[in-house]
Amino acid sequence: MRLPTPNTWQYHLLLGAAGMLVLGPLGGVAAAYMNFSLGFFVGGQVLAGILGSAVTAGYGAAGRHGANYIQTAAASVSGMGAMAVVIQAMQWMGMAQPPWWQLIGYMLCIGMYGVGVGMLYTPLLVDRMQLTFPSGLAVANILRALTDRVLLRRSIARLAGGMGLGVLASVGATRIAWLGAIDLSASTFGAGMIVGARIGIAALVGGLVGWALTPYFVSIGWLAPGDPYRKITFLFALGMIMGAAAVDVLLLLTRAWQRSRQRVPDDVAARPQRWIVAWVVFWGAAVVGTGALWFGQPVGYQLMAVLLVLIFALVNGISVGMVDQNPISSAFVLTVILMAALGLREPHIGLIAATVLLVSTAEACDMQQDRSTGWRLGTDRMVQFGYQVAGIVAGAVLAVLLARLFMDAYPVLRLDQTVLPADQQPARWTSAMTYKFVGALRSMTEDRPYQRLAVWIGLAIGLVTEILRKAIRMSARYRAFADRSRTGKACDFLLDAVVLPSPYASSFGGFVNLPASAWFAAGGVLASLVECRPRPAAQDAALPEDMSTTSLVGGGLIAGDALAALGFGIAGLLAVMS
Repeated sequence: MRLPTPNTWQYHLLLGAAGMLVLGPLGGVAAAYMNFSLGFFVGGQVLAGILGSAVTAGYGAAGRHGANYIQTAAASVSGMGAMAVVIQAMQWMGMAQPPWWQLIGYMLCIGMYGVGVGMLYTPLLVDRMQLTFPSGLAVANILRALTDRVLLRRSIARLAGGMGLGVLASVGATRIAWLGAIDLSASTFGAGMIVGARIGIAALVGGLVGWALTPYFVSIGWLAPGDPYRKITFLFALGMIMGAAAVDVLLLLTRAWQRSRQRVPDDVAARPQRWIVAWVVFWGAAVVGTGALWFGQPVGYQLMAVLLVLIFALVNGISVGMVDQNPISSAFVLTVILMAALGLREPHIGLIAATVLLVSTAEACDMQQDRSTGWRLGTDRMVQFGYQVAGIVAGAVLAVLLARLFMDAYPVLRLDQTVLPADQQPARWTSAMTYKFVGALRSMTEDRPYQRLAVWIGLAIGLVTEILRKAIRMSARYRAFADRSRTGKACDFLLDAVVLPSPYASSFGGFVNLPASAWFAAGGVLASLVECRPRPAAQDAALPEDMSTTSLVGGGLIAGDALAALGFGIAGLLAVMS
């Protein structure tokens, strides 16, 4: 088959179709499924980069630009698809569902505003400060490496193998009684394989602590008999994240200020252009207008949300650029807290306004990360921005379709888990992101002092833990001890995963049920054991870390489990319709 000439309309049609109609929806299904089942999602850049390289392999080394365009569009589609949880939150809150076209239009406006803000800050974060953006660097390395067809075939084979296992595990959990009894979740296991044992075990430790303290919480009236522990531990977890984030943000802003003071050659390309300022103003006004007209939102709160995006997109962008963490949930929850402090007591208004922060911040940071990849590869920034925008259009439609499809196929997703007793909590569909959103919104109308106390206690735990972790890591004596021997490495692992785990990792155990934490930890342990095995020095030497066997198989498990769930859902809907 003869490939289109680069930079022709046929060329962009091919790349756009691959990104928006094939790889983007595949990543979107996986991302939405992860948010519905777990409460977080793994970005689809690596998956899209590998499969996109298969499309552009015929162009040789120059194909990396086309593959980058594909992964840019696909990442936008999948990132927007993950935002289907917003519609689930509306269902849990008992909101009347607006027409589908209004939901799509609102999500579209927010996404367009987000990529505009991301592009606005790109000259500062990418061109001038030249932040690392670890995931962006990894994707750039992947696209360079996959000009080697042997590596490309090997990577696709591992992804496909993981997807096959994910499909088999999902089918087995619904057909084999004992697999269902142990709450087997291929996607949770696969996510653990991607993050490793340190994070997986830390999450399990957090879950075990919540489970162990349940009788105490019942005795002091913070939980009713039969309530799941996460009904209160999610508040501790939110506080822990905010405490740790306060330390990190302060350090990040200090480092960012130091970088900005460095002498960097003035480059016209590194200056924001007038058209992007106009873009941001236009789509910001569209967000305010559609929220007011279609959802009856007070203009003041909508305007507040739009302005807060300008702050969070910068702070979160610095976080993504330096440590590859985008605390979008914190942006949502902090917005709710700020609005409640200003007197807002209507959670429905808080949900619609905070959605602006959730979606815009996610897409803005994706824009910055994708541009960091393009900057390293020398990809045309304006063409890449066009693919990002096109992905937002397709993603807005996909988010609404996936929300409707999954919730119609699996009615359990419509149940408000914040009010369900422990014995009715679904094992497979923990929906931790929706849980924390709805829990935070409900606190606006339920004046329960112990809930605020739980957040403050969590904040103190997160603050102290993160300070101690960073102080220990800064000690040259400790680093030498941890690197010198097996005993030191073992002690470092126990400190990092059990004794003083990262608040970001351990807080995850406060948002999900114990079986989910257990499968997450099991995947992490298996991946770490596999990675520790001695291998020939030349094996996979050319592969970036994100393309390790465990990462690729783990990503395949997530995609396979999601596709199986989607297939079951479509089959069930067709059976009902017939």
